Order: sequence, then structure tokens, then C-alpha cells
Amino acid sequence: MTLRPLLDGALTVAAGRAGAPGGLRYTERQLYYELCRVLQPLHAGPRRIPYTLAPPVRYARFAAALAARRDELPGLLPPAAPRPARPRAAVAEEPDLYDYGLPRLLVCQSREITAMLIANDLHLEAACPVLPADELPLDERLVGALERAGGAVVHVLHDASPSGLACFEQVRAAYGSAAGRDGAGPAGVRVRSMGLVPRHANTLHLTSGRGPHGHRGPLPAALRPEERAWLGSGRTIELAAVPPARLLHTVIRQLRGGGTAGPRRTPLYRRVRAVRGSGFLSWPAG
Repeated sequence: MTLRPLLDGALTVAAGRAGAPGGLRYTERQLYYELCRVLQPLHAGPRRIPYTLAPPVRYARFAAALAARRDELPGLLPPAAPRPARPRAAVAEEPDLYDYGLPRLLVCQSREITAMLIANDLHLEAACPVLPADELPLDERLVGALERAGGAVVHVLHDASPSGLACFEQVRAAYGSAAGRDGAGPAGVRVRSMGLVPRHANTLHLTSGRGPHGHRGPLPAALRPEERAWLGSGRTIELAAVPPARLLHTVIRQLRGGGTAGPRRTPLYRRVRAVRGSGFLSWPAG
């Protein structure tokens, strides 16, 4: 059997898994990583044995196989709109939002992940605006809504990578409480990382990549020595490597305070209720 028929069959299986349960929407890169899990099911190994996996197929081969079948996959999202030449001040779609306090906001490093979360109604389920990081700064009205809430939190969803760490640090510098005390940002607003860390990637047995350079800036104090070495070596893990349902479930749980919300269940929650043991997607507290 040649590689192309093998990829076609694996792509069909991967698309079904990426959209489960209940017809979730997913990005092209999420589909790629699901294909990697189909071709190399070593992710199912015991979680007590930490490891990540190298991709079994190059992205270019996957893209070639997908090109002929894109229209057959209703759950696949179109490519995210390109970043504006001049990033506009990020605002929320609902105009009356600015009349109230806004207790939480989610900023995503990836435009594609932002589009995927919104397509699956996460902003409605978690009552939280979702914005891409490359469209910052925030609109002044949105900043005012965060300040009015008192103790609002800006969550930053990012990769386990040098660029992911840089994204978190940039948002924290601009909108964290320290910035507010200096008059440079909203007072009383906390910025929390909801990104991947190497040990979570190892526990979930995610597919990893490698960037050209390791991380040279400050690292979170709670990282273990082996995690610092992992990031310093240039290895990376994209959020897209996390299965779509697991990503949705975990982000909702984190935004809603670890699952402490009331018993109300919306359609999205019912679609992902079968997901169990999702792990964490936040840097451990230091």
C-alpha cells in the first residue's frame, strides 16, 4: 500500500475523532495532530510514564492529502482570517457589555484556536469574551469593564514554547495588576497563564515539535529543572496538539473556576460531558 491511500483512510478516522462528541468544529492543525494519533497510537500509553511523540508524518504530506478532501469534512473550519495590517483595538461583539463589570477575559496566542473556541460557543458557555493576542491592545471600554468588575482575571491560553511564554509575559506586562499600580494598565486586574507546560504535555503524550532556538527569557518559578531544560532545547508543544474536546472541556472548567459553577448545562457542555480526566492547561502556581 502506498502512503496516500493510508493517509486517506487515516484522515477519515481522524476527522471523526476530532469532531467527537457531538460534531465539534476543529482547525486544520488540530486535524493534523489527530491524524498523528491515528497513525501512531502511542499516546494511549500509561500516563505515569511521561513522554512526548515525534510526528509520524510531515505536515506537507498531510496538507496534500487534505486538499482533495476538504469539502468532505463539515467540521473543519476555514483558515483563520489573516492578522490585520494595523491591529485594531480588541473589542467584544456585544455593545452592552461595556455597561457592566467583566470578571474574566480569555486571550489566545493562536488566531486559529480563537476561531475554534468561538465556533464551538465557548464564549457563551463560559460567559467570557475570547480574543486573539495579535489584536491587542484592548479597547479602552473593555479595559474599563475589567476594572469595574473588581478582581477581574485575564487568562492567556498559549503553547508550551518560547513564543507562548513571550505572549503571556507581554499580556501580563500590559494588563497585570503591577502594570495598573504603575498607571500603565487596569488596576486590580490579574493575568493568569492557561498555557501548556512540558510535564502536562508529557502526561498527555502529545506530539511535539522543535523550534530554531530555545527560550532565553525568564521562566515561571514553579517549573521543574527538567522542564526548563526541555524549553531551553527548543522543543515546543502547540495547543492544537491537544484533542479538541479535551481542550474545550479544560478551558471551560478553568474559566468557570475548576468546575464550581452551578448545575446549568448548555448544549456545548452536553457535547463534551463524556470527556474525562482532561488534565490541566495552566502553569502551576509559583
